[in-house]
Amino acid sequence: MLTKADDYPIHQLPIPVSEVGSERNFYDRYFFNGYNQEGDIFFAVALCLYPNLNIMDGSFVFIHEGVQHNYRYSRILDLERLNTKVGALEIQVLEPLKKLRVLMDDKKRSFKADLTFNSRFEAIQEPRLTTKSGPRIYMDSTRMTQQGRWEGSLNFKGKEIIVKPEIFMGSRDRSWGIRPVGSSDTQPMVPREDPQFYWLWCPANFEQSASHAFFLDDEEGNSNSHSFIQQKNTITLRNLSKKVSYESGTRRISKANFRAEKDNGSKIEMIIEPKYSMFMCGLGYMHPEWGHGQFKGEDESHYDYYDLKDDPHDPPFLHIQAISKIILIEEGIEVEGMGVLEQLIIGKHKPSNFLDILDRAE
Repeated sequence: MLTKADDYPIHQLPIPVSEVGSERNFYDRYFFNGYNQEGDIFFAVALCLYPNLNIMDGSFVFIHEGVQHNYRYSRILDLERLNTKVGALEIQVLEPLKKLRVLMDDKKRSFKADLTFNSRFEAIQEPRLTTKSGPRIYMDSTRMTQQGRWEGSLNFKGKEIIVKPEIFMGSRDRSWGIRPVGSSDTQPMVPREDPQFYWLWCPANFEQSASHAFFLDDEEGNSNSHSFIQQKNTITLRNLSKKVSYESGTRRISKANFRAEKDNGSKIEMIIEPKYSMFMCGLGYMHPEWGHGQFKGEDESHYDYYDLKDDPHDPPFLHIQAISKIILIEEGIEVEGMGVLEQLIIGKHKPSNFLDILDRAE
């Protein structure tokens, strides 16, 4: 089927842009987060389309005074991939790889946002991530990550918050490929295996620089990892390692220490100290009713909230982004910044002494 996107010179195969192969779980997602210097105001945005499900969904999370407000939207895609508006939420690409705009106008729930993300550094393509369940591909995705500053305004129940670029920074990513979306698989691989996923993702902003690191571990602790630092140029780091401590009785990280080095041997250390958590289910991740790619109707929306004093530590609340103070140390020189430590830790992980699906640190 021809769509508006076919008038742009972006084809890579001799088929219309609306066709993405036979994989039902193909997705194409925007993600953003933003925070002020104190970290007490935080917002996050996700908008995703699923061409082979013909669905688009999106969500906006706003944390204010210890409460996480979740605004959720879903509609039929109609195969038009350039129409990036769902419900009250819209993403506009003002200048590719440099400037994007997030618009929200939920009159029913008295929430409005007009936010522009301006890049601080170039967008970086992370290594492709592929995981399998037996011989079947479970995840296969590419992601780019970028750090930036925000400007604009938020209006929450009549209270206006001016978002100034010298105060508000954040990160964005674009990812696309294959992930489990929509309805659960009716016939998973046999014999059944307990799920295992150990994921840490940590983009951070400092006054004159930025950093990023991620770890995807198997149950033995073997890592697929990547890290870079951005100053005047982007420098990919090597020999990345981590040391983490957990809050007793949880799988929440209380402190993390990442170490790496530049090609010239210069040592880099990142000390991550989480302040509080944003539950990613507010953006649809692992949510039982408003999960990614679930059909909700032709054009539907929903609002709910979480009191952040309560932390269930169980599905669907396992997946979090911890708003964190981050100290970057290079050759004995320390700078302090802010960022997030995303955590999704399910199943066995020998270095953490996790021996079951959901057991917790002592």
